[in-house]
Amino acid sequence: MLRLLMPSGLLDDLPGLLCFARVVESGSFTKAAQMLGISKSVVSTRIASLEARLGDELLLRTTRRVTVTTAGARVYTHAREMAAAASAATSGATDAGRGLIRVSAPVSLSQMFLANPISELLSKNTGLRVDLVLNDRLVDLVEERIDLAIRVSKLADSTLVARRLAVTPMDVCGAPAYFAKHGRPTRPEELVRHNCLRYTLLRAEHEWRFYGSEGRIALDVGGNFETSNGTMLREAAIAGIGLVMLPRFMTFDALRTGSLETVLGDFAPRPLGIYAVRRGGRTAPRGVAELVRVLEKTLRAEPWARAAG
Repeated sequence: MLRLLMPSGLLDDLPGLLCFARVVESGSFTKAAQMLGISKSVVSTRIASLEARLGDELLLRTTRRVTVTTAGARVYTHAREMAAAASAATSGATDAGRGLIRVSAPVSLSQMFLANPISELLSKNTGLRVDLVLNDRLVDLVEERIDLAIRVSKLADSTLVARRLAVTPMDVCGAPAYFAKHGRPTRPEELVRHNCLRYTLLRAEHEWRFYGSEGRIALDVGGNFETSNGTMLREAAIAGIGLVMLPRFMTFDALRTGSLETVLGDFAPRPLGIYAVRRGGRTAPRGVAELVRVLEKTLRAEPWARAAG
């Protein structure tokens, strides 16, 4: 049977309660994950942990639907209240308090392009503060109290509020010295014989995708160097270690100076959008809309960017 816990006890598992409340409200683990800005597996893990702690099933799962149990209905009353209170507390601290905006953004993009737009925002908004969290992984917007996330990706459909700021082409490139020693691939399939440097936050078949007259080509390539940072990948390619696939905002200067050269232009990977993302169902904190506007203006003006339309 469900062990009786007062709300103060339930508060110890707030992430699980937030996930549980969103699953109940949306009727879907997938939709709940999209609302929270996290993966479906994280939602499942947190709810399983909550069920283990309470000692009873809260949800009955089938391939077609999710049903709330009697115990789950009792817990949902508290979960809904806590989720609302957490959202209100976070919103209140941001808007009514010190005017703080917490922004999550990829490391390389931030280092290259975010200082000037943030400076413009702060110079026009006395009392506003920005806490910029640099991280290449997809963060949990709720748990990490993120007001705005900048993401370079193919954004999945979700209940998150997203604004496409710009579009960046993708390049497969290497150093002239590498091509002089190993040759230039003319078809994607030839990459299996090349030293392809990997970005470890993506699976190879998701990272190295090409499109030609024969349709999509996904490759499981590999090499002798991998890292979770795009800047390090670029520098490794410039040093002649191997080939990389990177967004144009990272390769533009190196291509212009000739320290990198592109290949496989006839099989170009699909461009990626650069998005500003925030949680739906709540009022945007002070300054967020203006920050999005400044970021969009700045990124679209870059020579590598395509207009987002």
